[in-house]
Amino acid sequence: MAAPDLNARNQEQHIVVSGVSKSFGDKKVLEDISIGFGRGQISVIIGGSGTGKTTLLRLLIGLEKPTQGSILVDGEDIVPLGDRDMNRVRRKFGMVFQYAALLDSMSVLDNVAFPLREHTALSEKEIREQVQSKLGDLGLEASVGAQFPSQLSGGMRKRVGLARALMLNPEIVVYDEPTSGLDPFTTELVDEMITSTRERLGVTSIVISHDMASALRIADYIHLLSEGRVSASGTPEELAAGKSPLALRFIQASGVDLNTARFRPPG
Repeated sequence: MAAPDLNARNQEQHIVVSGVSKSFGDKKVLEDISIGFGRGQISVIIGGSGTGKTTLLRLLIGLEKPTQGSILVDGEDIVPLGDRDMNRVRRKFGMVFQYAALLDSMSVLDNVAFPLREHTALSEKEIREQVQSKLGDLGLEASVGAQFPSQLSGGMRKRVGLARALMLNPEIVVYDEPTSGLDPFTTELVDEMITSTRERLGVTSIVISHDMASALRIADYIHLLSEGRVSASGTPEELAAGKSPLALRFIQASGVDLNTARFRPPG
């Protein structure tokens, strides 16, 4: 199969968030958020704790409804959808959770097979073959399938979590704080996992993060949230060059040395 033409795909918006606000009682968590996520791009939503990143993630996958505004996925507004239609839309998403969210009582094979057993009528032989193939695609040997999550390193757990997220061939992969709690070496491995998955499969990738060094390495586009608003948006190069004073301060506060920072070549 030919590699996806990412430059062509990036011309269209896969998800469009327009004028979205979210309140819980009297507390406004998000205010007038408008963001576009290009098809096939890696977009990083970055910000400190309490800036609304997790709430925005929950809105994108339909676990919460905004107080106002629209969220278009492939041109369809998901805000008014009921549970049945929302479940249909969610099939377009794969979710990689912060700590992989693997079930410790189940083997790696059973963890990764879970979506296929829940949503398909494949035989156990077919499921096993697909799981082993997906693990292999992510650089994991077949023998890993017999292990349990507690036996895996942090980087391996992330790869297993991604394998599970990809089993139903989603168009969009959402990563929730994928480098949280990882050492610098493993963080770079996870960054490579995100970029190589985009390059191989052409998926639209949305990364929720507080890790600015990682964001600069992997992103096509970065959106900085501050106090529930989008305070800056731009390419890594634009933000590092000072397009937004607030973003530049965030970069500097993160300890990133812009003299040695590495940026991913444009996709």
